[in-house]
Amino acid sequence: MGFFDFLNQKIAIDLGTSNTLIIHNGKIIIDKPSIITIHQITGKIIAVGKEAGMMRGKINKNIKTIYPFNNGVISNFDAAEKMLKTFIKKFPTLNSAIFSTSYNMIISIPCASTEVEMRAVQESARRLNAKQIFLIPEPIAAALGSGIDVLEPKGNMVVDIGGGTTEIAVISLGRIISGQSVKVAGNVFNEDIIQYVRESRNLHIGESMAEKIKIKIGAAMDNLSTPPLPINAEGRDMLTGKPKQIKLSHKEVRKSIDTSIMQIENAIIETLSEIPPEISSDIYSTGILLTGGGSMLRGLDERLSKVTELPVHLGDHPLKAVVKGSSKVLKNLDLYKSVLVKKK
Repeated sequence: MGFFDFLNQKIAIDLGTSNTLIIHNGKIIIDKPSIITIHQITGKIIAVGKEAGMMRGKINKNIKTIYPFNNGVISNFDAAEKMLKTFIKKFPTLNSAIFSTSYNMIISIPCASTEVEMRAVQESARRLNAKQIFLIPEPIAAALGSGIDVLEPKGNMVVDIGGGTTEIAVISLGRIISGQSVKVAGNVFNEDIIQYVRESRNLHIGESMAEKIKIKIGAAMDNLSTPPLPINAEGRDMLTGKPKQIKLSHKEVRKSIDTSIMQIENAIIETLSEIPPEISSDIYSTGILLTGGGSMLRGLDERLSKVTELPVHLGDHPLKAVVKGSSKVLKNLDLYKSVLVKKK
């Protein structure tokens, strides 16, 4: 480390609806669920991250579970600040960086973020003592984190399915040619599963169980080359009120989330229909890059390929692509200045 390196700390943050990831000087040091539990009377922080997630639905009326980010943006400013500061305190190297003379921070945002939403993100960063704050559209960060050269005069399409939003964008020369944020993603899949199990199997399950079902047997197609085994789902019987367990198959999960996946498909087709023919020619060759936690749904790449008649590729590290791409930009600001969100 150089003598003056402490004056130029670099922090990249992915404020995900489901997970928060932080890279400090090139290394991922925080990868935690974006959730915090607070005592409503005293305001005291009870838990953050995984510990807070384990408390969902199991706490008393005086303790509130809060998700600081909704649809990829800050929905509870105070809770977001408390959660981030708690994360930072757990890592001495990052904690010391926060109080260093100067450091740069880059934060990824949905491509359809409003001015108000962007100001909220910037203000949150300022409260963490950031001296220089940069914003980058999530699809561009995801592409960079997946190894795509976004500065090339060539069209690339990215579909980043997170917890709160699905970011769809066609990128060329470092800019988004056509794109949109769809408020259908991992959390909506969870809600779909809860509703299906309740209506078709008379079982009321919680968010944690729905998330587990999605991860263990979630699928976008019935016919899979290696289908997962059925999973036991526990909850409350809607008729008797007693605890109950049922077996659930991947075909039932596919059925429950089918309408939501179709919304994503329609948004992809709509985005493709808005691009110039020269870019369409590039996309025909390069195909579609899938990133984000939702992209790991079994058979989703094959299903989207059939619908679009294009090759669909799953990124190597779909959960970390956005924060890795953001960090890459921060390391090479002069090269990637054009991909940043312009200040107005």
